[in-house]
Amino acid sequence: MKYNYLLLLFFLGIATQAQLYVSPNTYVYVNDQYVYATGNVELKDPTSNLFLRNSSQLLQGTSGAGNNRGNGALSVFQDGTVNNYQYNYWCSPVGIPVAASTVNDSFGIVNLGRPTTVTATTFTAPLAMAAVDGISSPLQIASRWIYKFLSSTTYSQWFSVGANPTIAAGEGFTMKGTSGTDGTTITNETGTNNSGSNQRYDFRGKPNDGNISVSVANGNFTLVGNPYPSAIDINMVLGKDAPGPDTLWGTADDIGAINNPSINGTAYFWEQSVVNSHLIAAYQGGYGKYTPGGGYLRSDIWSYNADGTQNLDLNPDGGASNQDGTTFARRFSPVGQGFMVMGTAAGSVTMQNKFRTFVKEGGTSQFAKSSSNTVQGNEFYPEIPNVAGTDYTIQKKGYAPQLRINAIVNTNQGFIRTALGFADGYTNGFDSAADARASSDTAPFSFYHILEGSDKEYAMSFSPFDINKKCPVGFRNNIPATFKIKVIGTLYGFDDNQMVYLHDKTTDLYHDIKNAEYEVSLPAGVNNNGYEITFVENALSTNDNVASNFDVFQNNGSGFLTIKNPEAIDLKSCTLYDVSGKTILSKANLGSNVSYEYSTVGLSEGVYIVKLITGANQEITKKVSISTKK
Repeated sequence: MKYNYLLLLFFLGIATQAQLYVSPNTYVYVNDQYVYATGNVELKDPTSNLFLRNSSQLLQGTSGAGNNRGNGALSVFQDGTVNNYQYNYWCSPVGIPVAASTVNDSFGIVNLGRPTTVTATTFTAPLAMAAVDGISSPLQIASRWIYKFLSSTTYSQWFSVGANPTIAAGEGFTMKGTSGTDGTTITNETGTNNSGSNQRYDFRGKPNDGNISVSVANGNFTLVGNPYPSAIDINMVLGKDAPGPDTLWGTADDIGAINNPSINGTAYFWEQSVVNSHLIAAYQGGYGKYTPGGGYLRSDIWSYNADGTQNLDLNPDGGASNQDGTTFARRFSPVGQGFMVMGTAAGSVTMQNKFRTFVKEGGTSQFAKSSSNTVQGNEFYPEIPNVAGTDYTIQKKGYAPQLRINAIVNTNQGFIRTALGFADGYTNGFDSAADARASSDTAPFSFYHILEGSDKEYAMSFSPFDINKKCPVGFRNNIPATFKIKVIGTLYGFDDNQMVYLHDKTTDLYHDIKNAEYEVSLPAGVNNNGYEITFVENALSTNDNVASNFDVFQNNGSGFLTIKNPEAIDLKSCTLYDVSGKTILSKANLGSNVSYEYSTVGLSEGVYIVKLITGANQEITKKVSISTKK
């Protein structure tokens, strides 16, 4: 067989002026480089091959529908990152070649191989649906775990694919890893085929190209992914084309048309803890959120009930002390990566060649990795070969300045992550490509940000900063719960010395959550009005002149709360709260008496808050200390 090694001029980062044609009994081998073809790729017959090795990738500059053809195959490697019990989310870069086809073809796991040499592979023999554990050598994939998720909201709507070649281009799919090891090494590749939890797969088939669309629906998730044999800039998938220097994605200065207006500007990546079980009730996983303006927010890791509904979070990171605010490399989605998107209208999400880049996996591109990555080194990206013509050297690596605020539920029964960020050009309402919806509104516990004009729960919220700003937050819990709230990190230039408070609007108390956890105890239900994040402590939030007309004190000797009202101001109500916000005593329509007394006998020792509301709707808040010692 003849072959062409990577010596042709147009393979060295310079575009071909026509199609890339590989004749019969010929292969092209590409090592540690990219191929850029401005036209279509034709791999003439089954003996025509294009081998992408050592992180090599194929870029194509065509627009519109894909037009690759031929019965030959492109071959590209990608490593899964899990064992036979855990899932990766995938999206194939190739389809099964169909004679005379000039469109992107469907894919099935029968076109996954186990590399034996730098060019040879042994295709998998998929296991029957009854088998639960895949095998690394010889490669046998458990077809039982191959699923699609097309425009759906519930666990029960996962669609079983098995070994059938019915995964359309652009559709994502789930696949578990394999058991055992495979010590085979391949020239120019790192490591072995499988050292225990990183199965190497050889994707072989006709390379996907051009516009690739998958339908979405309002409020529904759809599993999609990177459908090309190259990396893609996921910022362009979720937002607009790259903005100019010093412009954040999703701000008012980020001009142009949104590339995919039928989705909400967020990609959801599956994360999981290692649990060696196939039982749904043992699963521990959740979805991290990525937006072009906000970066990556790790998942709340949840366990699952037998029916697929979420159970309590298992707090895999060991508590708030380990949440250092690091981010993940998600901007450049590598070959094979699958992820969820959420629709905002009936329509489609469309991948385009202009999203394609040549970025190797590492600091800015990772396939389903669980290690963290902070923005390091130069403030700007290096030169990145790409189809759109973007100058990445003027693109900053970071995201909007932000806080990471976490909530621990019922002492490590639940762990919830949120991001609160600020930059000019964002609004207090929803900003696509910046704000991120929570991945579930049915989890048993939730702590979230509230946006103007929206009744949804948000894990990531971005708006303009003001020192007097009040950022509302909400709580939802199916049973009585205690939430411990704390800022666990500042990122991308947010002032690390800035104080942050949780304001209890009921008691009018401000609690420092920058330097300590604050505990909120709530009855079962939804609380969207009681709390907000602030940056100054406005301890006196009422009219000073009105407050000075009242004398509120606790007479511990007699066991009475006393309120003196010498100006006989009309009082609408008097409420006594404990420091958790629980109502202890409530009186209404008090009139304009000059004095009131209420028994406090039987109350626990501690600090309480008295809130008076006048007939003119002015609020007066006072603290009292109740003691049983006389």
